[in-house]
Amino acid sequence: MEGMSGMMMFGMGLAWLLAVVGLALGAAALVKYLFFGGGK
Repeated sequence: MEGMSGMMMFGMGLAWLLAVVGLALGAAALVKYLFFGGGK
């Protein structure tokens, strides 16, 4: 039981980390596009 809950916590943390990284990359790409690529 203990091991399973630990793995679930780890999996959730990993999923959140990936989501945050994805959002950060998406936001950076959007800003780059709007400010540096939109003028062309």
